Amino acid sequence: MSRLEVTAPDGLPEITADTDLARVVAAVTELADGDIVVVTSKVVSKAEGRVRAGDRAEALAEETVRVVASRGPTLIVRNRLGLTMAAAGVDASNVPLGRVALLPLDPDASARALRDALLELTGANVGVVVTDTAGRAWREGQTDIAIGAAGLLVAEDFGGREDLYGNPLAVTLPAVADEIAGAAELAQGKLAGRPVAVVRGRADLVLEAGAHGTGAVRLVRPEGGDLFGYGAREAVVRALAGRPEDRRPFGDPVSAHELAGALERVHPTGRPSLTPLDGGSSSYGMGLHDAPDRTAVAAVCFAHGWTLDEWRADGSDVVATVSPVTP
Repeated sequence: MSRLEVTAPDGLPEITADTDLARVVAAVTELADGDIVVVTSKVVSKAEGRVRAGDRAEALAEETVRVVASRGPTLIVRNRLGLTMAAAGVDASNVPLGRVALLPLDPDASARALRDALLELTGANVGVVVTDTAGRAWREGQTDIAIGAAGLLVAEDFGGREDLYGNPLAVTLPAVADEIAGAAELAQGKLAGRPVAVVRGRADLVLEAGAHGTGAVRLVRPEGGDLFGYGAREAVVRALAGRPEDRRPFGDPVSAHELAGALERVHPTGRPSLTPLDGGSSSYGMGLHDAPDRTAVAAVCFAHGWTLDEWRADGSDVVATVSPVTP
């Protein structure tokens, strides 16, 4: 039988920059080896002095690396931590009026410091997860995710193993740190004033004392590794604009065969053909029938990691040169 227990204590004091967060956690919990302590990023930010007076829009601009998608006043951005979330994680809830909370500067470092302090205070070897709330593509609502972690296996890699029927598990990577964050939030609640929880029953995920592990940064996809680096509208605009700084989120260059297929979908009568040029270069000669629109071809090339280098009309057809961009 498998059993998981989640407890979220009441009675925590207001957390400020003068608060010793580890002592507060130790005072309201009874920790044992193998427990996982879950704390919201809000109280970590408060304890680290990341709450400030000022305009939320100004803080959002400072925390944003690039805009992923926008709909009216709603901004989904990739923030300085590599997280893609609404408003870069800048939050004006559960803080005094006129103030905003920014995410911790380094949530993994915050988790490591809290873990070390709890070991010293209580003698218990625990894992630590720092959480924040995020939406999900294709799903309504929000759930808590791990933005920081220490002493914890944040993902279980089942690749190469077999299920009970003997089927190979090729790409199976449960993000257990996120699952722990979501389970803890069920006990914490959003308005109950319980920013700390203890998850018991997965000691197998907790690393030995002194071994902090990869941290939650392990779960952040690198720029260009996400299939949805831009929202639908933003992708169209940025591909058409073709600015070099917008290129990386589209990912690495595709093969010449895949590029030709994409161009044929945009211009079905063009029958594009790509032929490698002599001389050992990476450039390809391309022929297109029926004089397609140059802007559309350039945008397709841009979105697939290629550049349109030359363009020459030849009667009703076009001869062009294209080349993949070096990552």
